[in-house]
Amino acid sequence: MEDKELNPSFEAAIEVDVRAEILRRIENAEKAHDVKVLYAVESGSRAWGFASPNSDFDVRFIYVHKKDWYLSVDFEDKRDVIEYPIVDEIDINGWDLRKTLKLFWKSNPAFIEWLQSPIIYLDDGYFAQKARALMPTIASSHKAIYHYLHMARGNFREYLKKDLVPLKKYFYVLRPLLAIMWLEKYDKPAPIEFEELRKLVADNKPLDEAISDLLARKKVSLEKEYVPAVPVINEFIESELTRHESYTASYKVRNAQFESLNLLFKAVLERNEKII
Repeated sequence: MEDKELNPSFEAAIEVDVRAEILRRIENAEKAHDVKVLYAVESGSRAWGFASPNSDFDVRFIYVHKKDWYLSVDFEDKRDVIEYPIVDEIDINGWDLRKTLKLFWKSNPAFIEWLQSPIIYLDDGYFAQKARALMPTIASSHKAIYHYLHMARGNFREYLKKDLVPLKKYFYVLRPLLAIMWLEKYDKPAPIEFEELRKLVADNKPLDEAISDLLARKKVSLEKEYVPAVPVINEFIESELTRHESYTASYKVRNAQFESLNLLFKAVLERNEKII
């Protein structure tokens, strides 16, 4: 798999002062917890391409401790996440390297999306590149479909079966449903950019036009904006949910994958020790 290419239009969407503040907080996290951040990205609506003017910045990062931190009797009792309370528009937290790789082994959809984010705040030039190279042998389309289907069902049931609905929740149902279509068609991780996914329904003109109208409104509306239900979009959603009504994930872990992750874990630890 090729390394991630940045999308200039997405990168430019993050203002210089906001990016600088995010990098400052990442550096502070490194100092406060004595860790090295390997990779940090935008993971929410700004990365998906349908942010509102007041959308939060959803920053997620992967970090590694020094080797000795992992070599202790009480290792399993140590925290493997760094979390900060949301006090402004920046929501930032991270996962330890070992936790990340264990979740990757299970084809964790969140981490697989982070590897494909078009907005990268920090990259050590090694970890994410190596992890992306492993995606074809680790990422499970079946498990991803199950994840996205659960997301779409929950948001549709909770928010969209009314006459007046939260505007952003349409995209919290449309994006996972389109991701499922991608996974079915290509059997590889779906891109997280909404514009790429919606190409799958471009030949459905009424639906495509309705999505365009909704998307244009989303980009200028506040996060809690409500809109009247859109029949053509609701029909598409209900049709797709019905099509997947009895879907269950079939997922099998292969031991060879785990060994490749062990090697990556050791390589990152050794590399980090040399840098320090």
